[in-house]
Amino acid sequence: MQYRKYGKTGEMVSALSLGMMRLPTASEEGNSKDIDQAATNEMVKLALEKGVNYFDTAYPYHGGQSEVALGIALRESGLPRPFIASKSPVWLIEKEEDFDRYLDEQLERLGVDYIDFYLLHALDADRWENKVQKFNL
Repeated sequence: MQYRKYGKTGEMVSALSLGMMRLPTASEEGNSKDIDQAATNEMVKLALEKGVNYFDTAYPYHGGQSEVALGIALRESGLPRPFIASKSPVWLIEKEEDFDRYLDEQLERLGVDYIDFYLLHALDADRWENKVQKFNL
C-alpha cells in the first residue's frame, strides 16, 4: 500500500480509502438500511489487512446505518483502529447546538470516542451562509 503524509499532521494515510456509501445489503429488495454485516466485516477486514487505514462514511449513508456497520466491522476485525472520516449533516442543522448533537450521535453509532476527519457534508453557497456562518460551525 502506498501512503501519503496528511498535510502538516505528519500522519501517514493510505492512498486508497474504503468508502462506506455502497455496502452489500442482505435483502433481495436492496433495502439500503438492511446491510449485510457479515459481508461488510469481511470487506473491512480485508482492506485493513491490505494496508488501508482510512475509512470514509457519513451521517445519511444507508439510512444512517453505514456508521453503525463500520463501527461493528472495525471492532470485529480485531485489528488496530484506522483513521475514520465522517461528515456533519449540515442541511439538518437548525440551531448551533445541533452540530454537537449530530456529532455525538455519530460517535455513538461508530462506537468511538473521536472521529479523525470530520467534514461538512454537501456544502453549497446557501448552506455556507445560512448554516456554517450563521451557527459558527
